Amino acid sequence: MNRSLAERSPVPQGGYDGDVRLGILLLAARFPGQDDAAALSRTVEAAVAAERAGFDDVWLAEHHFMSYGVVPSATVLAGHLLAATSRVGVGTAVSVLSSQHPVALAEQAAMLALLSGGRFRLGVGRGGPWRDLEVFGTGLPRYEHGFAESLDLLLAWLRSDRLAWSGDHFAFREVPVVPRAPVPPPVTVACTSPATEALAAERGLPMLLGMHVGPDEKAAAVARHGDPSLPHVSAHVAQVADTREQAVAALMDGMPRWLGPGLEGYVAVDDRPRPSRDPVAYTRLMCDLHPIGSPDDCAESLITTVERTGIRHLILLVEAAGSRAATLENITRLGREVLPGLRAAT
Repeated sequence: MNRSLAERSPVPQGGYDGDVRLGILLLAARFPGQDDAAALSRTVEAAVAAERAGFDDVWLAEHHFMSYGVVPSATVLAGHLLAATSRVGVGTAVSVLSSQHPVALAEQAAMLALLSGGRFRLGVGRGGPWRDLEVFGTGLPRYEHGFAESLDLLLAWLRSDRLAWSGDHFAFREVPVVPRAPVPPPVTVACTSPATEALAAERGLPMLLGMHVGPDEKAAAVARHGDPSLPHVSAHVAQVADTREQAVAALMDGMPRWLGPGLEGYVAVDDRPRPSRDPVAYTRLMCDLHPIGSPDDCAESLITTVERTGIRHLILLVEAAGSRAATLENITRLGREVLPGLRAAT
């Protein structure tokens, strides 16, 4: 680190005012030698451990037909975790709108908001041109041209008592909204392009910014969006160890072994070429961008993100080292050795 945490300004330029929210992000990846039951069981254990460790929320990824993540419905697993916990928020990161009906997703979100007393958060995204579109019958047009309408329909449903719709991709006569949450769950939009950033901004929605870019790129996204006061979310890979060298070694050894086979699951529905990603090089990039190292290294990295971007809600991918034991130990150490110092520094 360049400076100790005690030397950091508690309210630096950019509005860092101490209300930092820390969560974990779970892919439910299938590690080498595991089956899907083990991956799901580990994910539930991790969520419960995160609540015990003092994290504020747990976010769940959603994928189909790949070992990169074995959760096909983030809302179904969210319901299970909301029942297994009592304090933490549980969110989807993200529910993919291109491969499901927005009204069905909105109904599920409203039900979870009601059952959990408001602990559910809904993250949505456009997804990709993957074979999900063929299997579920939504097709490339929904992916390429229908995201804005899907998002608008979802928001309208969450905010209405009754709703009819007539659009390019959806049309139905008026029906009652049941169940209806008087306070709808907060909605966040995953953004990986200026066009999606603009779409979120036009609807007054916060962004979820991914792990593939660093704080400067995220700061630029917030600037393009134009409303830094919204509760934007920044995703990170996090791995704590006694030293940075040990943390990097753990990821370089463990992450490519599950990441490589997992990335093979991204198959385009129309067989368009997809640039291959080297799992070793990608792991090295994650080590360069994110809180990987000693407790002070991790806290320093997270504070830097807050300072540069103004984003106060950070979620940490904690399972990258590639084993159940490493995941649970990482959660425990982050909660015990990083969160207190980070919050004290704010």
